[in-house]
Amino acid sequence: MSRFPARRFIDGLPSRAARAWLGLALRTTRWTVTGAPAAVPILRQESARHGAIVAFWHHSLLQLAALWHWVRDRHSHLHLHVVVSRNRDGRLLADAIAPWGIVGIAGSSARKGKEKGGSRAFRQALTVLKDGCMLAITPDGPRGPARVVQPGVVALSRLAHRPVVPVGAACHALRLPSWDRLAIPLPFGRGEIVLAPPLDPPASTEDLAAALNAAQAEAERRHATSGWSAPERLWALLGTLLAPALIVMLRIRLARGRELEDRLRERLGLTRVRRPRGALLWVHAASVGECRSALPLIDALLELRPGLSVLMTTATVTGAGIAAAHFAASPPERAARLRHQFIPYDVPRWSRRFLNRWRPDAALFVESEIWPGLIAACDRRGIPVAIVNGRLSDRSARRWARLKRLATRLYGRLSFVAARGAEDAARFRTLGVRECTEYGDLKQAAPPPPVPQDAMAELRAAIGARPVLLAASTHPGEEEMIAEAARLLRETRPDLLCIIAPRHPVRAGEIAAGLGHPPRRSQGRLPGRSDSLYLADTLGELGLLYRLATVAWLGNAHRPPGGGHNPYEPVRLGVPLATGPHIDNFRPAFARLAGHVAVTHDAGALADWAGPLLGDAARRREIADGALNAIGAQEEVPAPLLTRIALMLPA
Repeated sequence: MSRFPARRFIDGLPSRAARAWLGLALRTTRWTVTGAPAAVPILRQESARHGAIVAFWHHSLLQLAALWHWVRDRHSHLHLHVVVSRNRDGRLLADAIAPWGIVGIAGSSARKGKEKGGSRAFRQALTVLKDGCMLAITPDGPRGPARVVQPGVVALSRLAHRPVVPVGAACHALRLPSWDRLAIPLPFGRGEIVLAPPLDPPASTEDLAAALNAAQAEAERRHATSGWSAPERLWALLGTLLAPALIVMLRIRLARGRELEDRLRERLGLTRVRRPRGALLWVHAASVGECRSALPLIDALLELRPGLSVLMTTATVTGAGIAAAHFAASPPERAARLRHQFIPYDVPRWSRRFLNRWRPDAALFVESEIWPGLIAACDRRGIPVAIVNGRLSDRSARRWARLKRLATRLYGRLSFVAARGAEDAARFRTLGVRECTEYGDLKQAAPPPPVPQDAMAELRAAIGARPVLLAASTHPGEEEMIAEAARLLRETRPDLLCIIAPRHPVRAGEIAAGLGHPPRRSQGRLPGRSDSLYLADTLGELGLLYRLATVAWLGNAHRPPGGGHNPYEPVRLGVPLATGPHIDNFRPAFARLAGHVAVTHDAGALADWAGPLLGDAARRREIADGALNAIGAQEEVPAPLLTRIALMLPA
């Protein structure tokens, strides 16, 4: 440390005054500790081997007490030793931090041939580590050069056979004009401590320096974004002002069958369900498609981590039904580790309730669900957030680009994004995502949903040998087109049955009125011999319907903007498939199926495609086999993705 003005500052503060200042600053600062979960059991002495080296740059020396307070919060018996210079500065620092249970070891490297007590300190540090204590050290101290690792810490780790945990720290602080720009913490601010993955031991001084720099850069980034930006304040204010209207909207949605009366409180962050003990991963999947993507991933994670529990949230009743059916079919020991809630609306007060109640250790958002307030709230609490099976259409990317300041801050908060493919990954990167990988489409790992055999037998008996055109997951404006195509097909196949399964069954009333009130499955009716249309307005039965279909048309693709739906499920069930032209949300999947899925622009084109297939079983088999070969066998959830998610969780 330079003699002026750092020396003058320290000389003017006796240890008692320094201690009082540090106590005020560190205790009034809102600290968040994040980073590698593997470092936590080492710091808390929960690993198999006790004792470790905590390394941080010298300018963060005074923030060490905050990290140690966090460590000792649950483990008051632990002791920490810190290597400090044996000069007056070092003695003052050792006296100042002593009340936090930190014991100083005086000594530093020799300079210009003059012994500074380094050999004695090295031997003492080695003894401390072998006794199972923690040792804090500044690899660039006590006199620099700044951020240059001296060889002693690497040698100490190898001789003691103890890991090094690199740490980065940043807080509201006064920087002294010393060689290391020593940070003097200021009270009533925010602070970030980032733990890097342990090095056991470091391969070289360069590797340790790189890990320290990465942890410090992340701490500084998190500190820079820990407050509220103007767009985030505006978003929070908008959510607060709209809260009364959202409550009214909930009642309207309830009347329309889009909410469950006994679970409305969950939308406000309220629940009577208890948080399970241990590590908890929060997985949000908006609706049916996202749930289908998430469930194989959840099963694989529960298999990988026996002590892990999962909270799954959805935004729709249809998604909740898919989750409930999967939980019910899971083995009892796995079902006991699963919880479902409806995600609260993005109102600050409701988000706080939700996070206070559940305290997730990490959060995964599936595909394209982005909740700016919730993601920012998680980031401020040190809860790592990632997007899996990330999907970002060109249209959505352009919209976010118009809100560049908000987008850069929001997407920059994400720990990583696992994109479906190269196009999605490139769009995420332009919005500021720091780590973006491509693991393929998780829908490839989703098996076809199970089917109740009694329901299958009942419907099959009602339909008999009639050919079936299934319109799956239809959206407004598509049912009329399908009905017209069915009318054209019945000119040559009068026994045709057209089954319409709307994406949102709450629309069934208006659909039925527009189509002459065909029998509805939700009313317990079956298609009769004289019925040409059948309305399958129930949840979670597409697997059943695909198994009964002769050919199928997949919705949300007839009118712009559309977006399409997942084609893998019908393809795996061997159904010849057609869709409309507006399939941007699933373009990679349909590109993979190019030449095996028909694209129809109107009712006439659909009738022209389906007509020849209805009576040609060999041609249908050929199309189905070609599509199945194009997507390949059902895939496993990628192991690297499971490993990356596991790194977000406590060990």
